[in-house]
Amino acid sequence: MSLQFLSNLDLYNNIVEQVLTARHFVWIGTADIKDMHVKYKGKVVPFLEILDILVKGKVEIRLLHAKDPGENFKRSFDKYPLLWKSMERQLCPRVHFKIIVIDGKIAYIGSANLTGAGLGMKSENTRNFENGIITDNLDLVDQIMNQFDDVWIGKFCKTCNRKAYCTDPIIS
Repeated sequence: MSLQFLSNLDLYNNIVEQVLTARHFVWIGTADIKDMHVKYKGKVVPFLEILDILVKGKVEIRLLHAKDPGENFKRSFDKYPLLWKSMERQLCPRVHFKIIVIDGKIAYIGSANLTGAGLGMKSENTRNFENGIITDNLDLVDQIMNQFDDVWIGKFCKTCNRKAYCTDPIIS
């Protein structure tokens, strides 16, 4: 794979397939998050069900997002109590990147949020025009992980000028 450019439907198909290969961890960074649905084993399921399946297999999940999700996401999330206990979540209003890292071996960077019109299951006529890159180049994967981790641990919190918009600070 090394470096692969994807757009629209190819992006959806490849990202979901790659997430399902996770054995140790999945880190997801997104500006927007909604109750995204995907195809899995011949049926349509919430992406949260995929994460729930991974958590049951002892895969660690980190979700870093910029704003509180909507009511549909919250209702769907309530159906997966194991995720409440197992998935780590952080909120940072400055997050605008879209990143998915799988086991420190594969990474996605691109324009698509964790929404139906971004990475989810939408038709060609309703999906956003998105693009991204999937890579297994370990130097690039490390750089992507470092950016995610810097935000995750609150490296920028003390000097952030957006604290007034931060409803759940990583570091106070």
